[in-house]
Amino acid sequence: MSAARRCRPPRALAGLFVWHLRNTGVRQIPYRFVHLCHIANDRLITFQYCNFLKRMYVTQYNKDLSQRAKPKSESIVSPFYELQQLDQEKNVVHKISPVSPVHQSWSETSSRNELREMKSAAETEDSVVPVGAKSKEDRQWKEMKLRLDDLPGILARLSKIKLTALVVSTASAGFAMAPVPFEFTCFLLASLGTGMASCAANSINQFFEVPFDSNMNRTKNRPLVRGQISPLLAVCFAASCGVPGIALLTLGVNPLTGALGAFNIFLYTCCYTPLKRMSIANTWVGAVVGAIPPIMGWTAATGSLDAGALLLGGILYSWQFPHFNALSWGLREDYSRGGYCMMSVTHPELCRRVALRHCLALIGLSTVAPVLDITTWTFPVISLPINLYISYLGFRFYRDADRSSSRKLFFCSLWHLPMLLLVMFTCKKSVLEKEDKGDLPGRSCERAMEIRSP
Repeated sequence: MSAARRCRPPRALAGLFVWHLRNTGVRQIPYRFVHLCHIANDRLITFQYCNFLKRMYVTQYNKDLSQRAKPKSESIVSPFYELQQLDQEKNVVHKISPVSPVHQSWSETSSRNELREMKSAAETEDSVVPVGAKSKEDRQWKEMKLRLDDLPGILARLSKIKLTALVVSTASAGFAMAPVPFEFTCFLLASLGTGMASCAANSINQFFEVPFDSNMNRTKNRPLVRGQISPLLAVCFAASCGVPGIALLTLGVNPLTGALGAFNIFLYTCCYTPLKRMSIANTWVGAVVGAIPPIMGWTAATGSLDAGALLLGGILYSWQFPHFNALSWGLREDYSRGGYCMMSVTHPELCRRVALRHCLALIGLSTVAPVLDITTWTFPVISLPINLYISYLGFRFYRDADRSSSRKLFFCSLWHLPMLLLVMFTCKKSVLEKEDKGDLPGRSCERAMEIRSP
């Protein structure tokens, strides 16, 4: 019994140890299972591993199917690589021998041909022209030389000769609409002085806008941008046109017309030109610049600033908005590239609305002309169809807002203004009718008396 009792404690301890192992083994079964799965995935062959082996086999025995990296191209090619190639390749230029006359004999022609062939063979070594040298010379910067034959055309483009012609024609219309007898000498002096003032203003405008004109497709070929003339020559040309032009208007016509010409040059160069890059108010300032020439024509004929002069200026003022707004609509990319602040770029709806508004204003201004006793009442009736047509195109431009409608409105404005001024001139009241009514100013009455007196 004592021996059995002595053996019981070790057996009990062994049972407890086995029981503990069983409990811990049951608890660790999930962890062991996950561990075995990981080991199986690492050691067993899977489907992805079979695919990998297959790809390795294909790329090893069929090298055409393998994706191989392309060899890198040469490092950076020098910018003169093409020129070096051109230097290496030399083009041989042979001189073409002239054709012998028909009447010569065959022996003479054959002997001459042999001599020419011998000469050409001897001169081939001297006539070798390296193409690379020519291409180098063409690509190098060259100093542009001004020829006297090209100078008139360059100065015509510098002064914007077409715009100057339009300015002179509107000033001539103002002179012709004045209620005084026509004086040819005064008309020539006024037209010449107005044209010279316009040339000066346009030249100064291009002088200031060279860096901006170079960014626009419409103006990148101007003389100062291309360097055809120097800025000093442009300024000298502007001074040689502006100073004699203003002096001619002041001394040859009257001081009022000269003052208007000087004011117009200042307004165009010092106000309108910088405002083009600052505010859309430049369009209204530019319209005032275009409205002054017919007023100058009126004052050149009468010597006074009357209601008729303001009416002509108002017609030119309103006409410029559909004309310029339609033009600028198709040049929005150019104006934005050049940095100009135009209505068509920053305020497109306002651009179309202003164009339509002033198209309708032309109808009202044409109706005011007989009220101010400048024309007869037939003028509003005859001018109504062309005014309605440009108003219709202005409405189409306002509604559609596309290039087609803007182009139609612009081309209509080109013939609308001369047609309107021509109809206005044909419906003008004669000087004798105004003299009978006593509506002529003092200078006009004196001229009329001189004409009627024997």
